[in-house]
Amino acid sequence: MSMVRSRGDLLLLAVAVIWGSSYLAAQSLVLVGGVLAVLALRFLVSAVAMVPVVALRRPARPDRREIAVGTLLGLTQAAVLVLETYGVSLTSATNAGVLISLTILITPALEGALRRRPLPGRFFLTAAVAFGGVVLLVAGPGLRAPSAGDALMLAAAVVRAAHVTLSGHLTRGRSYDTVTLTALQTVVGAVVFTVAAAPALPSAVAAFGPAQWLGILYLALGCSLFAFLVQLWAVRRTSASRAGLLLGTEPVWAVLIGVGLGGEQLTATTVLGIALVLTGTHYGLRVETRHRTAGDHDPVTVPVPHEPVPAQVGAGSGGDGRITADARPD
Repeated sequence: MSMVRSRGDLLLLAVAVIWGSSYLAAQSLVLVGGVLAVLALRFLVSAVAMVPVVALRRPARPDRREIAVGTLLGLTQAAVLVLETYGVSLTSATNAGVLISLTILITPALEGALRRRPLPGRFFLTAAVAFGGVVLLVAGPGLRAPSAGDALMLAAAVVRAAHVTLSGHLTRGRSYDTVTLTALQTVVGAVVFTVAAAPALPSAVAAFGPAQWLGILYLALGCSLFAFLVQLWAVRRTSASRAGLLLGTEPVWAVLIGVGLGGEQLTATTVLGIALVLTGTHYGLRVETRHRTAGDHDPVTVPVPHEPVPAQVGAGSGGDGRITADARPD
């Protein structure tokens, strides 16, 4: 399982990098088309892109329970995105970054409660170090007084932690197909946001030019399709706490991308913040690994049957998350 774990860690870090690079694209798109229209188009494109993925994978027809799980995860994922998007628009980037990063601490608490096997205090200490690093990373302009946007971001952090935790709890040890569950999540999101954004969709489509459609493709294929596939695949083989910690490095990549592409300057506070996030994440992963492997009968060490091996989950620059034909079940 160590090779699976290392590949899963790298893929989750790739998701964190992609999410960290998505802020500029999302902000510019929302200004043109509005929140709900952008989310609807993002999920509609993702749903269309899932068609060839499902065709290559050729999974068995899902039963009622698998459909129910995929639908529930689709609803929780949609809730995360709509809360985050509206929250960011109503608060400062500093407040938003700090609040959403609370998932680093909320996720292991929820997972420990569900599994009745809480992580040791050392894990929460390392997670707190990583969270402190996030605070330093985003604390440039300073924290503002709480607002409605802050309440939405706090709700988004709780729902995101619940989504990641449920993804592992409801699917671990079952023969559910990751591609099928991801397709169900994507279709649910497409339906929910298309219905919600129906009045604004025609004007948004008419207002979009080539640059906006490239942004939609990036959000749909990288931030949705690839990210959803990887997150669900990885959390079924490791733990929600591990996934939450790795995904919590997102602000680091956002800052580094801003420095590399946006010409932003690194300050001593920023460097210290990056160091704390990476240090807390590194030691947190070590604590989580020891805790999980200490239980001889821990169900998360049991591989999920009939799933594509990690090498077949694409992590290329296109981020389309395709599964090769060789990954079909025996």
